[in-house]
Amino acid sequence: MDWLWAAPLPAITVRDLADALPEYAYTTLATVLDRLVQKGMVRSELDGRTKRYTTVGSRGRHTAVLMYDALTADADPTVALQRFVESLDDSQAAILRQALQGSERRRRRPPG
Repeated sequence: MDWLWAAPLPAITVRDLADALPEYAYTTLATVLDRLVQKGMVRSELDGRTKRYTTVGSRGRHTAVLMYDALTADADPTVALQRFVESLDDSQAAILRQALQGSERRRRRPPG
């Protein structure tokens, strides 16, 4: 995923990826891309007979999904959230505070 997010082209082929990552077999990369499509992280489309792959979201969106999945997998995410907050530096905590305040304001707005 790191390579896909940083890819110089908007859509890449398995060959593009294999050329950039020669330590991996072409078939392995093709399998990984197909699995990422199945997971909804990557989109594929046919360009003639060639499949082209693009990411579905940004690295930040992906991280948010992973965080959400980890928190919802636990019946009581209190400890995980507390440890996470304790690990933040001041600037990260400020960003989190802003996000929480914005989220709170959106929830208080009347519908319409």
